[in-house]
Amino acid sequence: MSVDTTAAPAATTSPRERAEAVLPVLREHARAVDTEARFPTEALTALRGSGLLGLLVPDEYGGLGGDLHDLAQIADLLGGACLSTAMIWAMHCQQVAAIVEFAGPQLRAGLLPQIARGEVYIASVTSEKGKGGHLLSAQDALERSDERLHLHRDAPIVTGGLHADGFLITMRDLPDAPAGKVSLVYAPRAALNLTTSGSWNPLGMRGTHSIAMVLDATLDPTAIVGEPGGFQQVAVRTFAPVGHVAWAACWLGAARGALRDVLHLVRSPAGRKQFSLDSELLRARVARARMDLDTMAALLAQCISDARDTASVEEIPVQLRLNALKVYTAERSFAVVNTLTEIVGLRHGYMRDAPLGLERVLRDLRSASLNYANDRLIAANGAMALLDNGVHLAY
Repeated sequence: MSVDTTAAPAATTSPRERAEAVLPVLREHARAVDTEARFPTEALTALRGSGLLGLLVPDEYGGLGGDLHDLAQIADLLGGACLSTAMIWAMHCQQVAAIVEFAGPQLRAGLLPQIARGEVYIASVTSEKGKGGHLLSAQDALERSDERLHLHRDAPIVTGGLHADGFLITMRDLPDAPAGKVSLVYAPRAALNLTTSGSWNPLGMRGTHSIAMVLDATLDPTAIVGEPGGFQQVAVRTFAPVGHVAWAACWLGAARGALRDVLHLVRSPAGRKQFSLDSELLRARVARARMDLDTMAALLAQCISDARDTASVEEIPVQLRLNALKVYTAERSFAVVNTLTEIVGLRHGYMRDAPLGLERVLRDLRSASLNYANDRLIAANGAMALLDNGVHLAY
């Protein structure tokens, strides 16, 4: 763990100002992180020092006391600079939200101040051999003896696992429990025996450095977040809503940043010599890209409003929108950048050494529909939509 405290922001500095202060670090290292398929250590160090790891930690624990709107705003900004870093941070915030909402007082009191100080970056362990990323089931089971929890978890993919200070892990609650009776367990790195394997050489999102890990630990029962076997409530009320809002904001921010860069290019003195701003085709493509961004932003804003009302977040129309947010933003953010590539052509949009960096964003966003697969959410939405006879919409 490395916390940069050389230029710690003032207590009155807003979350947006903190994010804007770290953006140069993300931009400086984004190309190298992608080329080398390595974890963005410089960016994480900057985020630790900025206080943004504690964005969702309440004031009483030393955090920034931010909400979902703050989360989306910061994820958007980070996504426009380095999407790998943005997603690493967003997934950390998803874990923090679950701890804030569902952890017991002992775990909250010990852990949340550490997160607020930038000392703890949390990785998520939900994937499993044989079931993939299916969130609401688990195969590896907790064992209990002498008032202790014994955990053995074989995970085929853990984003940022080599660099995490703690892990939130889904486990079957008991060896004889059904697969759907899942507990969420927090394990600090110091308590774990970790074994890693495999390599990481994907098409995009190369900085997330997701690898296979086997985790073993003996923990206190207070490590369970939420009720034993009650992860479904954590997932429906916090994990999924926060995750979908955060991911969508990252993807939207990446596409938004790409459009911003393309507009600067085509409107620059050099760009005006290559691109005709009077071209109907160029204008139509820019118009459609902007419409997509505005539509994604509107859906994101509605889902933030939906998720704030925890009393209704489990209702079918809200669940339909939250799933649609993830699916739609994953599809359309990629489509926007694909269109922008058509606008600027091979030289600016397709070459890996082009200053615009558009091809990196295109590769990164190709992963969006695969990150908790869109097909799975579409199938779930189809089943839920059949039950909503009144077709209840947001307005």
